[in-house]
Amino acid sequence: MDGTVLVADDDRTIRTVLTQALTRAGCRVHATSSLVTLLRWVEEGKGDLVISDVVMPDGNGLETLPKISAERPGLPVIVISAQNTIMTAIQAAEAEAYDYLPKPFDLPDLMKRAARALESKRRVVTKAPDADAPQVDGDLPLVGRTSQMQGLYRLVAKVMNTDLPVLITGESGSGKSLIARAIHDFSDRRTLPFVVVSPSDLDGADGPAQVVARARGGSLLFDEIADLGDEAQGRIVRMLDAFGDTAPRVMSTSQGNLMERMEAGAFRQDLFYRLGGVTINVPALRERVDDIPLLTEHFLARSERDGIGVRGISEPALELIRAYSWPGNVRQLENTVRRLVVTATEEQISRADVELVLSSQPEIEPLVAGGDGEKLSASVAKHLRRYFDLHGGALPPPGLYGRILREVETPLIEIALDATGGNQAKCADLLGINRNTLRKKINDLDIQVTRRRKLM
Repeated sequence: MDGTVLVADDDRTIRTVLTQALTRAGCRVHATSSLVTLLRWVEEGKGDLVISDVVMPDGNGLETLPKISAERPGLPVIVISAQNTIMTAIQAAEAEAYDYLPKPFDLPDLMKRAARALESKRRVVTKAPDADAPQVDGDLPLVGRTSQMQGLYRLVAKVMNTDLPVLITGESGSGKSLIARAIHDFSDRRTLPFVVVSPSDLDGADGPAQVVARARGGSLLFDEIADLGDEAQGRIVRMLDAFGDTAPRVMSTSQGNLMERMEAGAFRQDLFYRLGGVTINVPALRERVDDIPLLTEHFLARSERDGIGVRGISEPALELIRAYSWPGNVRQLENTVRRLVVTATEEQISRADVELVLSSQPEIEPLVAGGDGEKLSASVAKHLRRYFDLHGGALPPPGLYGRILREVETPLIEIALDATGGNQAKCADLLGINRNTLRKKINDLDIQVTRRRKLM
């Protein structure tokens, strides 16, 4: 890696770590805690890459990006931020940032992105700030610092100003409609209507035409499109085929797997291919456990602002919330927090308060393996039956029990290690086994363990 990197962050630890890492990689580094100093360096022609925090003592890093672009077109800027919301990622994209990373970030990942930025000859088109750009909506619960959510944010930022149709998949309560609304509200169509199409809107000979007229070139959302019957699906196909030059943006949501429904003959093939320009999968809350404390604090703050009540939350209470499976996803978590704010007897929500509220909730969501909520055990049973059938009536080779356990155990441990950043103590606790047992299984199964350093 070669070049000069300008680092701007008010955290001395981050400045030190980045300076050391970049210097070891062969770069020259200038580090500062001031945006004023950063801009002076840029104006003086210093730097081949900028790495900047958003919230700084003397300003906002995102608001500085247009000034950097105007002064030095083509100078790549990597934005890092502890404000882990979809709005930060979208603002970074609109401000022509080369890349965006949330805090805490993975240092090796940042170094790879920095190397790509230094090697690139990327041309940046300078654009003036949009006076009609929407303000950040703190109410939108699209909050998260996990890799799943950050990947989702980046994808949304990339597709929001394209004309490609968007299919948003995910479980009930995961925030599919919020994603659709965010895509519209932060796109070039933000001043035009956002129309959620119901099945009744498509009735009658003029129904589809009236839907298009209501949208006026804005955005159409077909919510839970898998639930529509064949007749309604056919009307949508004909409506999409009749679009003119001022066609609206088309988005749809689905809990079920549309491809599986199409292959089973329950969803029209022609409609499937018209809707699936870009597919955005919204992860279930249990798949991004590290975001649960962040979301809990978000909903507590919202409850205070809405006048419902002011409450803190104890660590034991937060641990219990984090350990729950949340089958209703973010919507269930929000409703639970609001209920806790109302029912808690002390200023701080206790573990007992959480236990009382969760006692009336489902204890655990059954493990699923895709496809209309099929249980994992049912999916495994299908594979086993297929395995036996392949032997044409003869028995499989001896040792089947050990082979099957190994097939399940290996990915389970690998995924658990990845989720805990390679920390074997945390992984053993997550799996509920002894640390020595985990270490033995890692050796026996020849599993590679990679520790990832998270930098706040």
